[in-house]
Amino acid sequence: MKEEVFYLVREDVLSESIKKTLEVKKLLERGMVESVQEGVRKVDMSRSAFYKYRDAVFPFHTMIKERIITLFFHLEDRSGTLSDLLAVVAQAGCNVLTIHQTIPLQGRANVTLSLNVNGMTEDINTLLNKLKKLEFVETVEVLGSGG
Repeated sequence: MKEEVFYLVREDVLSESIKKTLEVKKLLERGMVESVQEGVRKVDMSRSAFYKYRDAVFPFHTMIKERIITLFFHLEDRSGTLSDLLAVVAQAGCNVLTIHQTIPLQGRANVTLSLNVNGMTEDINTLLNKLKKLEFVETVEVLGSGG
């Protein structure tokens, strides 16, 4: 059997058929349509084109769901910040594998979290946006992902 090779490709270079296939898959996943037929009609594509691409194209966030990601935070040193941060991570369905926190200096601390994202209930961009909105988070970066 030939080894599968994957590429990370920017959306603006994808063909219309692939973009529409992804849209139908999203509609089905979110329950916004009840059938493939309804989905392809809604995005104006043929069923045959959908079936041609459906098992070959996936949003990036679904591909990282089988991985571990490592996030780096620069935080204000306040009581309860780590607890609040972990609550957001837990609400997203992530499992914390490791936590490393530096000793706070000048009211700031660095925290590195390694997360198993297999059970993640939202995409990584949504999680990152929620974390960035926390008032005590100065910086959040994805250090890496791997499996």
